[in-house]
Amino acid sequence: MALITKKIKGTEDVLPKDSYRWQFIEKVMREESAAYGFKEIRTPVFEHTELFARGVGQTTDVVQKEMYTFDTKGGESVTLRPEGTAGAARAVLEHALDNEGLPIKASYFVSCYRYEKPQAGRLREFHQFGLEEYGTQDPIADAELICAAQSIFDRLGITQLRLEINSIGCPECRAKYHEALKSYFAEYKGELCETCLSRLEKNPMRILDCKSPVCSKIAENAPKITDYLCEECEQHFESVQSYLRAAGVEYTVNPTIVRGLDYYTKTVFEFVTDCIGAQGTVCGGGRYDGLIEQLGGRHMPSLGFAMGLERLLMVMDSQGIEIPDDNTCRLYIATMGEKARLKAFELVRTVREYGIFAETDVVGRGLRAQMKYADKIGAEFSLVLGDNELEQNTAKLKNMQTGEQTEITLDEDFAESFMKLIISRIAEI
Repeated sequence: MALITKKIKGTEDVLPKDSYRWQFIEKVMREESAAYGFKEIRTPVFEHTELFARGVGQTTDVVQKEMYTFDTKGGESVTLRPEGTAGAARAVLEHALDNEGLPIKASYFVSCYRYEKPQAGRLREFHQFGLEEYGTQDPIADAELICAAQSIFDRLGITQLRLEINSIGCPECRAKYHEALKSYFAEYKGELCETCLSRLEKNPMRILDCKSPVCSKIAENAPKITDYLCEECEQHFESVQSYLRAAGVEYTVNPTIVRGLDYYTKTVFEFVTDCIGAQGTVCGGGRYDGLIEQLGGRHMPSLGFAMGLERLLMVMDSQGIEIPDDNTCRLYIATMGEKARLKAFELVRTVREYGIFAETDVVGRGLRAQMKYADKIGAEFSLVLGDNELEQNTAKLKNMQTGEQTEITLDEDFAESFMKLIISRIAEI
């Protein structure tokens, strides 16, 4: 019988056998972000289209080409979120979180949606972890945010990453830089791709981010933003670097980093790797001091970053980093007969009350098939219950790896006895 449908192009399933990998990196991210004082925020998967048009920027590829936008039955234009920052900023404003004190530190896990050509490391539905901080213009916050990302990579054991930073200035100094770029790229109008020609007048900095080999080659000799920074932006950038050096974080200044979204100002940064091919940016972020104002709020300097979970897993796989699977079945109780099934059901329940992963047969398998299944799921211990075990109120607990057997009593202390055995085994390891 043919399947009715399959997953949509550009989406992926996370199967039960692989979910522990996601849970592990999410756990690390939650712990590290909590250590830096960030608390989780959860926002809707869709928002009014205007939020992204205003926040992300009309001249970006995301808004012009990649958003999933549709009209509701009520005639409202809504969009599946293409990134996490705009929704978080909207929530900060709508709920007046600044009344609770500044800075506001928020973390998030979100699914995002962009209509683009699916390829390795680039999906139409993808997942991001991000940190957002509102209400500080101090350069120490920029450095702290970068350190938070570095801490996550260190915890995950990821190496071969380059931290590249830049400053794209404020609206004042960027205006002068735009004029310099327009003058430079105007000489290459006949060679620029169609997209970059449209960017030339609206936002020439976006040409620096073009993936076309021709445009990239032309951009190599374009003016550098670092030569046009005003005094305040230059001092801010120097201070960020001094804090990074104090923290022992290695970095390089890359004047071509502009990031793909219009809301950025001053500090921008990327963590880049060469081990997963062309899609080498695993974390990107920076400062967006004008975003809250663009969304209708008062001036509230802000900053943040996002890292793609799919790409992060690709990096870990390419570097051979083993992700521990802590959700291993500790105990499988096999049974012979209905009385034994009842007793096994009772014992498994008491073991689970201690937070221990335990299983018994719920399919109706024979004893041999049950033991094969216990081996297949990697159960650490097994126990066989039949009439003799029930009469004697004891059973042999078998270590599935060593074959060693231990007699255990099937009484009200069964779960506690098993838990003590597990703890002692862990201590031996």
